[in-house]
Amino acid sequence: MIARNPRQAAVRHVSMALAVSVSALALTACGDGGSDDTAVKKGNDITVGLLLPDRDTARFEKFDYPLIREEVASLTENKGKVRYANAEASVTRQSEQFQKMIADKVDVILVDALNSKTIATDVQKAKDAGIPVIAYDRLAEGPIDAYVSHDNELVGQVQGRAIVGELGDKAEKSKVVMMNGDPGDPNTARFKDGALSELQGQVNIVKEYDTKEWKPAIAKANMKKAIQSVGLNDIAAVYSANDGMAGAVIEAMREAGATKMPPVTGQDANLDAVQRIVSGEQYMTVYKSFLLEATNAAKIAVAKVQGRSIEFAALTRETVDSPTAKNIPAMLVPVVALTKDNIKDTVITDGVYTVKDICTSEYKADCAAIGLD
Repeated sequence: MIARNPRQAAVRHVSMALAVSVSALALTACGDGGSDDTAVKKGNDITVGLLLPDRDTARFEKFDYPLIREEVASLTENKGKVRYANAEASVTRQSEQFQKMIADKVDVILVDALNSKTIATDVQKAKDAGIPVIAYDRLAEGPIDAYVSHDNELVGQVQGRAIVGELGDKAEKSKVVMMNGDPGDPNTARFKDGALSELQGQVNIVKEYDTKEWKPAIAKANMKKAIQSVGLNDIAAVYSANDGMAGAVIEAMREAGATKMPPVTGQDANLDAVQRIVSGEQYMTVYKSFLLEATNAAKIAVAKVQGRSIEFAALTRETVDSPTAKNIPAMLVPVVALTKDNIKDTVITDGVYTVKDICTSEYKADCAAIGLD
């Protein structure tokens, strides 16, 4: 369940990062940041368009959307609103939703692009209509105004490092399967590059797959192929780029007869993934504070519309490059490797889940075994 006050929960876990952004926001509120040439410069009566990519990733519906909505309301004395649309994994549908946002003349658009290249046309249309576009979670192409996400190469490094660390002295001879994300998602390449920087030369990568639209069913089918080719008992670990695919990978191995799972990575800290970590089926997930990512995306969107600077000394202290744009103002939120050893210090402390959420009757004994009760 979502915390009653997610903004306070976010403060508890990533206090240093939030302190930077909050202090910066205070500076811009006082006028120190100046004005941005492309800002619409409106008051509190604003509409933020929010385009999210799918419903398979649990965090989007359960956390990102409500957090952004609540933060926009908080920043605008409850006068601002969020117009939300979910593409349900359809690139065509997302483009249609994007164009409707433009036609409806929203003040700013936050978009988590299903396909970074094809979205560029819509981003340009928004730019031509004077609507700022902020890339959320995934870096979109085209003339975007800002980018809010995590250090996605670091995500892959954290995952790869976890595998090598868990395999220990056996790593060099170990056979590892890589289950990458959707090649149309610009984050996929960054996750993969980060993971390979830790895995190459340390383990034997025997099979590697891309997963169209991050679909668990495709990951499961590919894992079955890997099992047939490599042999169930010879697979020492599986790099899975996210939790949805991790669940599918584990299901495929279980159906093949596995009674003990090799280390399997994930990302997003989905509730079922945290429960699998408690039970020992999944080794780890990357907890990306979507609490902090979402609330700061809302701050950037509101600041952009209200004509306050978001760059450098303000809300975006870094820059990134896309294939079509250079020096894009960016906020990159820290990430954490979540294992059974730090569940309390991460998702529970942040108010993402309660012990009751995680430790249902099926997991009660496993929770007690690791002191989570």
